[in-house]
Amino acid sequence: MTVIVARTSTPEGEAALAASIEEARRRQEDLLVFNLEGAQIDPEGTDLDGVPVTYRVPDARSHDAVGDLLDAAEEVGASAVVIGVRHRSKVGKFLLGSAAQQILLEASAPVIAVKSRSV
Repeated sequence: MTVIVARTSTPEGEAALAASIEEARRRQEDLLVFNLEGAQIDPEGTDLDGVPVTYRVPDARSHDAVGDLLDAAEEVGASAVVIGVRHRSKVGKFLLGSAAQQILLEASAPVIAVKSRSV
């Protein structure tokens, strides 16, 4: 099985990546780093801190990166999805939506939500 992480180039994304490496190591599984921003932000390689890793980005023709992530989780039979979260006001969530909320509600695998250590 595989742990999948929703990766972004934010403090929350860094926290999610670190947590996903630990989770994959704990479960003795591979890690799939899914870059929600669409560009490769990680060096291509075969492992991260000793954990076998592969990288993916959303389909270039798609306008739904979160949907692509959820599809990838289904495709690889993800055992867990790791996401980074941050506090947003109720108005901010209403106006902008929330990728984290969509993943929490629609993922077929358990979702692990982590906060960054920065304030």
